[in-house]
Amino acid sequence: MAKDGTRVVVTGLGVMSPLGETVDEFWDGLSVGRSGIGKITQCDTDGFPGDIAGEVTGFDAGQYANPKETRRMARFAQFAVAAAATAIEDSGIDVSLNNERIGVVMGNGNGGFPTTEDNAKVLFEKGGMRVSPFFIPMILPNMAAAQVSRVFGLKGYSSTVITACAAGNQAVGEAYEAIRRGAADVIVAGGCEAGISRIGLGGFHVIRALSRYDGAPENASRPFDSNRDGFVPAEGAGILIMETLDHAIARGAEIKAEIVGYAVSSDAFHAVQPDENGEGAARAIKWAIENANKELGDIDYINAHGTSTPLNDASETKAIKLAFGDLAYDIPISSNKSMIGHALGGAGAIEAVASVKTIQSNLIPPTINYESPDPECDLDYVPNVARKSEVNTVLSNNFGFGGQNACVVFSTYKE
Repeated sequence: MAKDGTRVVVTGLGVMSPLGETVDEFWDGLSVGRSGIGKITQCDTDGFPGDIAGEVTGFDAGQYANPKETRRMARFAQFAVAAAATAIEDSGIDVSLNNERIGVVMGNGNGGFPTTEDNAKVLFEKGGMRVSPFFIPMILPNMAAAQVSRVFGLKGYSSTVITACAAGNQAVGEAYEAIRRGAADVIVAGGCEAGISRIGLGGFHVIRALSRYDGAPENASRPFDSNRDGFVPAEGAGILIMETLDHAIARGAEIKAEIVGYAVSSDAFHAVQPDENGEGAARAIKWAIENANKELGDIDYINAHGTSTPLNDASETKAIKLAFGDLAYDIPISSNKSMIGHALGGAGAIEAVASVKTIQSNLIPPTINYESPDPECDLDYVPNVARKSEVNTVLSNNFGFGGQNACVVFSTYKE
């Protein structure tokens, strides 16, 4: 509960993911430990040491908004609009009412890599005047928020968060803060990413961030396992409809969970590597729990960043130990990325949807492909099989390049 008394609740969920385009499909997949990772179909992978990703297969943006309009959006913005459409429907809110008090906060990492690549080819092969007239308004990172605002007529507070892999989580947190300070009554908040392209693969492969696993694609993402060798790229979007408790009660909304805490920190350490001691992430964890007016022992589950890179998973484990001390060994932790890959700026928002579903169902999704324990990662990662457990409070972690750390705390709503 916010110090000023304003409580912020979640009333709608939407997702576009490698496990499906509905929250039910997504959650069913996580619950049974099903992988959505497969061979890349969106671009040629010749010359790269890896050819797998978590793709949103069969996606048709025209099912969610005017097809002519969606063709003029980059894929990341299409995902945002589609997930927003399903979240708004799920919430039952009429966004045409008092729309100056309804805002949008979106997070993403890089905007439109595939669109940039396509237009660069046109530039070099056909000349600059053959570049698409929609190129600039397609690739700008703020266009996900702008398109959601425009398509649904949302005229209130608007913002875009661009903090690499922390962006989706931070967007949810910034929306929480905006509502608490009275900037909006309702915010459509989340994150999106659609960067699967040759330029994206090249950029991440040359810094050895991506998995080079050459077995079955579904086995490649293995957070906290000793044989992890890099993250599996993914795409998608997650959206939460967030509003003041008073607003939700007044319209008779179903309240799915409450957001009670949020914090960010910076490692101030390295451009792409996490703080090797976990100190930056530990600060964000502790500050988020303090912001929530919770005790360390109140955290029932941690939805981990868990990227499946050697450095991140060891660093996150150290951060959890720094923050929780001996309690770290008693808290269930798992990584959704083991099943869906790493959607970069969209990851935190997709995982926020999973965090809310975990509270609603009292079921903790597993970390699949956990086969060989790593002495540096010795906590309870809920290996391979989901676990029934009473979950009232979830800590969701996301950490991005540049040492950007964002943590959000969700709780069961209680009157």
